[in-house]
Amino acid sequence: MGSFSLMHWLVLGVIAILLLGGGRFSNMMGDVAKGIKQFKKGMAEDDDDKPAPTRIEGKAAPEPTVRREAEPVREEQR
Repeated sequence: MGSFSLMHWLVLGVIAILLLGGGRFSNMMGDVAKGIKQFKKGMAEDDDDKPAPTRIEGKAAPEPTVRREAEPVREEQR
C-alpha cells in the first residue's frame, strides 16, 4: 500500500502528455535535462577550484592605525 506500480506511472504519464501536449512535455523534459547537466558541471567546477580563502582565513588583521594628536601650532617669535 502507498507505492505506485509501473501501471500507475504509465497512466500518470499518458494523462500528463494528454493534458500538456506532446511538444510542451518534451520541452519540459529537455529543460530538466539541461538543468541536470548544469548542476553536474557546477559540481565538477567546485571540485577543481580551491575555494577562495574567507576573510578570516586569507587575511591577517590589519595593523591598527595609531592616531597622533596634532602638535599645537607655534607662532614664531618676532
